[in-house]
Amino acid sequence: MTPAAAEEAAERRVLGWWGRPGGDWVAQGRQFWGLYARELLKTFRNPWVIVITLVQPFMWLAFFGASFENVPLAELKQLLCGLSNPGCQAAVTSYVQFLLPGVLATSMLSIGMFGAMSTIQDKRFGFMKRILLTPTSRATVYLAKALGAATRGLVQIPVMIAAAYAFGVTISAPAWMWGGWIAGLALLGIGFSALFLAITASSTDWQTPGVIANFITMPLMFASGALFPTANYPSWMQTIAEGNPVTYAALLGRDVVVYHTFSAVDLGYLALFAAAILLIGTIVASRYLKAE
Repeated sequence: MTPAAAEEAAERRVLGWWGRPGGDWVAQGRQFWGLYARELLKTFRNPWVIVITLVQPFMWLAFFGASFENVPLAELKQLLCGLSNPGCQAAVTSYVQFLLPGVLATSMLSIGMFGAMSTIQDKRFGFMKRILLTPTSRATVYLAKALGAATRGLVQIPVMIAAAYAFGVTISAPAWMWGGWIAGLALLGIGFSALFLAITASSTDWQTPGVIANFITMPLMFASGALFPTANYPSWMQTIAEGNPVTYAALLGRDVVVYHTFSAVDLGYLALFAAAILLIGTIVASRYLKAE
Protein backbone atom coordinates (compact mmCIF):
# COMPACT_ATOMS: atom_id res chain seq x y z
CA MET A 1 0.00 0.00 0.00
CA THR A 2 1.38 3.38 -0.99
CA PRO A 3 1.69 6.15 1.64
CA ALA A 4 -1.16 8.05 -0.02
CA ALA A 5 -3.42 4.99 0.06
CA ALA A 6 -2.52 4.32 3.69
CA GLU A 7 -3.34 7.92 4.61
CA GLU A 8 -6.66 7.69 2.76
CA ALA A 9 -7.58 4.47 4.56
CA ALA A 10 -6.71 5.98 7.94
CA GLU A 11 -8.79 9.07 7.17
CA ARG A 12 -11.74 6.90 6.21
CA ARG A 13 -11.55 4.96 9.45
CA VAL A 14 -11.46 8.15 11.51
CA LEU A 15 -14.14 10.11 9.66
CA GLY A 16 -16.47 7.26 8.79
CA TRP A 17 -19.96 8.51 7.98
CA TRP A 18 -18.87 12.11 8.37
CA GLY A 19 -16.08 11.88 5.82
CA ARG A 20 -15.85 12.61 2.12
CA PRO A 21 -18.85 12.21 -0.22
CA GLY A 22 -19.07 8.68 -1.56
CA GLY A 23 -18.17 6.99 1.75
CA ASP A 24 -19.33 3.40 1.97
CA TRP A 25 -22.55 3.89 3.93
CA VAL A 26 -23.81 0.39 3.18
CA ALA A 27 -20.68 -1.26 4.57
CA GLN A 28 -20.70 0.96 7.64
CA GLY A 29 -24.37 0.12 8.18
CA ARG A 30 -23.64 -3.60 8.08
CA GLN A 31 -20.77 -3.19 10.49
CA PHE A 32 -22.98 -1.13 12.78
CA TRP A 33 -25.65 -3.84 12.94
CA GLY A 34 -23.01 -6.49 13.58
CA LEU A 35 -21.52 -4.53 16.47
CA TYR A 36 -24.97 -3.66 17.81
CA ALA A 37 -25.97 -7.34 17.79
CA ARG A 38 -22.73 -8.17 19.60
CA GLU A 39 -23.60 -5.67 22.35
CA LEU A 40 -27.00 -7.31 22.83
CA LEU A 41 -25.51 -10.81 22.86
CA LYS A 42 -22.96 -9.75 25.48
CA THR A 43 -25.82 -8.53 27.66
CA PHE A 44 -28.08 -11.55 27.35
CA ARG A 45 -25.26 -14.05 27.74
CA ASN A 46 -24.50 -12.68 31.20
CA PRO A 47 -27.40 -13.51 33.54
CA TRP A 48 -26.00 -11.38 36.35
CA VAL A 49 -26.09 -8.26 34.19
CA ILE A 50 -29.73 -8.93 33.37
CA VAL A 51 -30.63 -9.62 37.00
CA ILE A 52 -28.97 -6.43 38.26
CA THR A 53 -30.48 -4.39 35.42
CA LEU A 54 -33.96 -5.60 36.36
CA VAL A 55 -33.65 -5.67 40.15
CA GLN A 56 -32.09 -2.25 40.73
CA PRO A 57 -35.07 -0.10 39.60
CA PHE A 58 -37.46 -2.57 41.27
CA MET A 59 -35.65 -2.01 44.57
CA TRP A 60 -36.00 1.74 44.12
CA LEU A 61 -39.71 1.34 43.54
CA ALA A 62 -40.16 -1.05 46.48
CA PHE A 63 -38.03 0.66 49.12
CA PHE A 64 -38.36 4.32 48.14
CA GLY A 65 -42.03 3.96 47.32
CA ALA A 66 -42.72 2.24 50.63
CA SER A 67 -41.11 5.11 52.54
CA PHE A 68 -44.37 7.10 52.21
CA GLU A 69 -46.71 4.18 52.81
CA ASN A 70 -47.88 5.38 56.25
CA VAL A 71 -48.42 9.00 55.18
CA PRO A 72 -52.18 9.76 55.04
CA LEU A 73 -53.33 9.99 51.45
CA ALA A 74 -54.67 13.55 51.87
CA GLU A 75 -51.32 14.78 53.18
CA LEU A 76 -49.47 12.86 50.45
CA LYS A 77 -51.59 14.53 47.77
CA GLN A 78 -50.82 17.94 49.24
CA LEU A 79 -47.10 17.12 49.24
CA LEU A 80 -47.09 15.87 45.65
CA CYS A 81 -49.61 18.27 44.12
CA GLY A 82 -49.79 21.35 46.33
CA LEU A 83 -53.01 23.00 47.41
CA SER A 84 -53.70 24.77 44.11
CA ASN A 85 -53.81 21.73 41.82
CA PRO A 86 -57.11 19.89 42.31
CA GLY A 87 -56.64 17.91 39.08
CA CYS A 88 -53.45 16.35 40.42
CA GLN A 89 -55.01 15.64 43.80
CA ALA A 90 -57.89 13.82 42.12
CA ALA A 91 -55.57 11.74 39.89
CA VAL A 92 -52.84 10.72 42.35
CA THR A 93 -53.66 7.52 44.23
CA SER A 94 -50.28 6.59 45.77
CA TYR A 95 -46.64 7.61 45.87
CA VAL A 96 -45.69 4.47 43.87
CA GLN A 97 -47.94 5.72 41.06
CA PHE A 98 -46.19 9.10 41.17
CA LEU A 99 -42.75 7.49 41.48
CA LEU A 100 -42.92 4.89 38.69
CA PRO A 101 -42.17 7.24 35.74
CA GLY A 102 -39.38 8.89 37.72
CA VAL A 103 -37.71 5.58 38.60
CA LEU A 104 -37.76 4.48 34.96
CA ALA A 105 -36.30 7.84 33.92
CA THR A 106 -33.49 7.73 36.50
CA SER A 107 -32.71 4.11 35.66
CA MET A 108 -31.84 5.21 32.12
CA LEU A 109 -29.16 7.44 33.64
CA SER A 110 -26.97 4.57 34.80
CA ILE A 111 -27.12 2.37 31.70
CA GLY A 112 -24.57 4.56 29.93
CA MET A 113 -22.01 3.47 32.49
CA PHE A 114 -22.34 -0.14 31.29
CA GLY A 115 -21.73 0.92 27.71
CA ALA A 116 -18.60 2.81 28.74
CA MET A 117 -17.36 -0.17 30.75
CA SER A 118 -17.99 -2.46 27.76
CA THR A 119 -15.89 -0.14 25.60
CA ILE A 120 -13.01 -0.15 28.08
CA GLN A 121 -13.23 -3.95 28.30
CA ASP A 122 -12.93 -4.15 24.51
CA LYS A 123 -9.86 -1.92 24.69
CA ARG A 124 -8.19 -3.90 27.46
CA PHE A 125 -8.74 -7.28 25.76
CA GLY A 126 -7.72 -6.13 22.28
CA PHE A 127 -11.08 -6.29 20.49
CA MET A 128 -11.17 -2.54 19.87
CA LYS A 129 -7.74 -2.63 18.25
CA ARG A 130 -8.78 -5.46 15.94
CA ILE A 131 -12.03 -3.81 14.90
CA LEU A 132 -10.36 -0.46 14.19
CA LEU A 133 -7.84 -2.18 11.91
CA THR A 134 -10.78 -2.97 9.63
CA PRO A 135 -12.60 -0.31 7.56
CA THR A 136 -15.06 0.11 10.47
CA SER A 137 -15.05 3.75 11.52
CA ARG A 138 -14.82 5.01 15.07
CA ALA A 139 -18.20 6.67 14.58
CA THR A 140 -19.77 3.30 13.75
CA VAL A 141 -18.29 1.68 16.86
CA TYR A 142 -19.45 4.58 19.01
CA LEU A 143 -23.03 4.57 17.71
CA ALA A 144 -23.33 0.78 18.07
CA LYS A 145 -22.15 1.00 21.69
CA ALA A 146 -24.53 3.87 22.52
CA LEU A 147 -27.62 2.22 21.04
CA GLY A 148 -26.69 -1.15 22.53
CA ALA A 149 -26.53 0.33 26.02
CA ALA A 150 -29.84 2.15 25.55
CA THR A 151 -31.52 -1.05 24.39
CA ARG A 152 -30.31 -2.81 27.51
CA GLY A 153 -32.05 -0.20 29.62
CA LEU A 154 -35.37 -0.74 27.86
CA VAL A 155 -35.45 -4.31 29.19
CA GLN A 156 -36.41 -2.81 32.56
CA ILE A 157 -39.69 -1.32 31.35
CA PRO A 158 -41.99 -4.39 31.25
CA VAL A 159 -40.65 -5.64 34.58
CA MET A 160 -41.23 -2.26 36.22
CA ILE A 161 -44.75 -2.00 34.81
CA ALA A 162 -45.55 -5.46 36.17
CA ALA A 163 -44.08 -4.48 39.56
CA ALA A 164 -46.19 -1.33 39.60
CA TYR A 165 -49.34 -3.38 38.98
CA ALA A 166 -48.30 -5.60 41.90
CA PHE A 167 -48.17 -2.46 44.07
CA GLY A 168 -51.71 -1.56 43.00
CA VAL A 169 -50.97 0.94 40.22
CA THR A 170 -53.27 0.74 37.21
CA ILE A 171 -52.55 2.49 33.91
CA SER A 172 -55.46 2.96 31.50
CA ALA A 173 -53.81 5.29 28.96
CA PRO A 174 -54.17 4.30 25.27
CA ALA A 175 -51.45 2.33 23.51
CA TRP A 176 -50.12 5.29 21.50
CA MET A 177 -49.36 7.16 24.74
CA TRP A 178 -47.48 4.12 26.02
CA GLY A 179 -45.50 4.08 22.78
CA GLY A 180 -44.61 7.75 23.13
CA TRP A 181 -43.52 7.24 26.73
CA ILE A 182 -41.28 4.30 25.79
CA ALA A 183 -39.84 6.35 22.91
CA GLY A 184 -39.03 9.13 25.38
CA LEU A 185 -37.22 6.69 27.69
CA ALA A 186 -35.29 5.30 24.73
CA LEU A 187 -34.22 8.80 23.69
CA LEU A 188 -33.10 9.56 27.25
CA GLY A 189 -31.09 6.33 27.36
CA ILE A 190 -29.48 7.02 23.99
CA GLY A 191 -28.54 10.54 25.05
CA PHE A 192 -26.89 9.51 28.31
CA SER A 193 -25.22 6.43 26.80
CA ALA A 194 -23.74 8.67 24.12
CA LEU A 195 -22.64 11.16 26.78
CA PHE A 196 -20.84 8.57 28.91
CA LEU A 197 -19.15 7.03 25.89
CA ALA A 198 -17.96 10.42 24.62
CA ILE A 199 -16.51 11.35 28.00
CA THR A 200 -14.64 8.02 28.32
CA ALA A 201 -13.65 7.72 24.64
CA SER A 202 -9.93 8.10 25.30
CA SER A 203 -9.87 6.24 28.64
CA THR A 204 -8.68 2.70 29.36
CA ASP A 205 -9.13 2.84 33.13
CA TRP A 206 -11.80 0.54 34.59
CA GLN A 207 -12.60 3.07 37.32
CA THR A 208 -13.36 5.99 35.03
CA PRO A 209 -16.99 5.08 34.09
CA GLY A 210 -17.96 4.51 37.73
CA VAL A 211 -16.43 7.77 38.92
CA ILE A 212 -18.08 9.75 36.13
CA ALA A 213 -21.40 8.00 36.72
CA ASN A 214 -21.40 8.94 40.39
CA PHE A 215 -20.48 12.52 39.53
CA ILE A 216 -23.23 12.92 36.92
CA THR A 217 -26.14 10.73 37.99
CA MET A 218 -26.68 11.82 41.59
CA PRO A 219 -27.14 15.58 40.95
CA LEU A 220 -29.22 14.94 37.83
CA MET A 221 -31.41 12.44 39.67
CA PHE A 222 -32.17 14.63 42.66
CA ALA A 223 -32.29 17.90 40.70
CA SER A 224 -35.18 16.63 38.57
CA GLY A 225 -38.88 16.00 38.97
CA ALA A 226 -38.35 12.24 39.10
CA LEU A 227 -38.68 11.63 42.83
CA PHE A 228 -40.43 14.75 44.13
CA PRO A 229 -42.34 17.68 42.60
CA THR A 230 -40.00 20.50 41.62
CA ALA A 231 -42.30 23.09 43.19
CA ASN A 232 -40.84 22.13 46.58
CA TYR A 233 -37.24 22.73 45.44
CA PRO A 234 -35.15 25.83 46.16
CA SER A 235 -34.84 28.19 43.22
CA TRP A 236 -31.35 27.04 42.18
CA MET A 237 -32.51 23.40 41.98
CA GLN A 238 -35.59 24.42 40.02
CA THR A 239 -33.30 26.11 37.50
CA ILE A 240 -31.33 22.88 37.05
CA ALA A 241 -34.53 20.83 36.83
CA GLU A 242 -35.89 23.05 34.04
CA GLY A 243 -33.01 22.04 31.76
CA ASN A 244 -32.58 18.49 33.06
CA PRO A 245 -33.70 15.85 30.49
CA VAL A 246 -34.54 13.46 33.34
CA THR A 247 -37.25 15.90 34.41
CA TYR A 248 -38.85 15.84 30.96
CA ALA A 249 -38.76 12.03 30.79
CA ALA A 250 -40.35 11.79 34.26
CA LEU A 251 -43.04 14.35 33.39
CA LEU A 252 -43.76 12.62 30.08
CA GLY A 253 -44.32 9.31 31.88
CA ARG A 254 -46.26 10.91 34.73
CA ASP A 255 -48.68 12.49 32.27
CA VAL A 256 -49.35 9.02 30.85
CA VAL A 257 -49.54 7.13 34.16
CA VAL A 258 -51.31 9.68 36.37
CA TYR A 259 -53.26 12.01 34.08
CA HIS A 260 -53.68 9.86 30.92
CA THR A 261 -52.45 12.74 28.78
CA PHE A 262 -49.42 13.14 26.53
CA SER A 263 -46.94 16.00 26.09
CA ALA A 264 -45.38 16.24 22.63
CA VAL A 265 -43.21 19.09 23.96
CA ASP A 266 -41.52 16.81 26.50
CA LEU A 267 -40.91 14.16 23.84
CA GLY A 268 -39.53 16.80 21.47
CA TYR A 269 -37.11 18.05 24.13
CA LEU A 270 -35.83 14.49 24.67
CA ALA A 271 -35.41 14.02 20.91
CA LEU A 272 -33.34 17.22 20.67
CA PHE A 273 -31.25 16.14 23.67
CA ALA A 274 -30.50 12.72 22.17
CA ALA A 275 -29.73 14.13 18.70
CA ALA A 276 -27.42 16.85 20.04
CA ILE A 277 -25.44 14.49 22.29
CA LEU A 278 -25.18 11.88 19.53
CA LEU A 279 -23.85 14.46 17.08
CA ILE A 280 -21.33 15.92 19.51
CA GLY A 281 -20.34 12.49 20.82
CA THR A 282 -19.83 11.07 17.33
CA ILE A 283 -17.49 13.94 16.46
CA VAL A 284 -15.58 13.47 19.73
CA ALA A 285 -15.35 9.69 19.31
CA SER A 286 -14.18 10.04 15.69
CA ARG A 287 -11.22 12.03 16.94
CA TYR A 288 -10.45 10.60 20.37
CA LEU A 289 -11.70 7.00 20.56
CA LYS A 290 -8.53 5.02 21.25
CA ALA A 291 -7.92 1.32 20.67
CA GLU A 292 -5.72 0.96 23.78
